[in-house]
Amino acid sequence: MKKLAFGIFLMFGALLLSAQEVTSETSKWQARFRLITVIPDESATIQAIGGDASISTAFVPELDFTYFFTENWSAELILGTTNHDVEAIGTSAEDIDLGDVWLLPPTLSAQYHFTGGKLKPYLGAGINYTFFYNVDDGPTADEVEYENSFGFDLQAGLDYALNEKWFLNLDAKKLFLQTDVTVNATTALGATVGADVDINPWILGFGVGVKF
Repeated sequence: MKKLAFGIFLMFGALLLSAQEVTSETSKWQARFRLITVIPDESATIQAIGGDASISTAFVPELDFTYFFTENWSAELILGTTNHDVEAIGTSAEDIDLGDVWLLPPTLSAQYHFTGGKLKPYLGAGINYTFFYNVDDGPTADEVEYENSFGFDLQAGLDYALNEKWFLNLDAKKLFLQTDVTVNATTALGATVGADVDINPWILGFGVGVKF
């Protein structure tokens, strides 16, 4: 994880150095509206009762903005929020319904775009901070708490130009995201249980973009 973080910071550094050579004529904004599928690749270490975590897939709209420092280098900020059902499975207390939680994961990525022709692939890496909110504790727990946390992402995508302004987009991200969860189940289990949960979702999206 430290090597990944170092690589991301180097990528942002290269982007900023490249930006010094850019004129206002070559700087461009883009916005994309995408429909995304968020597929958690989850695992968990659950104290006392053992077991694992099960987190549902989500389908939501997403908005992102991209600023081009050069023809090749850009920074992208994605905005979207998702709701997921959560369950502790295979525990010594059997499967436990932990209700649902909303995630707000703003993510800033540095991107390198390959130029030439209508089809323009790109690669990216970035940083993320995820907020957990509107927690529904479910029928068993008295309270479920999720710790907000930093993460990292890797990205690959394609833009296909329809004309000089509009384009289609296909995008895939892998988000490396971990949170500490505390389940107060004193009433049902007579204990408070902690868990280290890796969510690590795949984020797959398709949409339309516009340059302005």
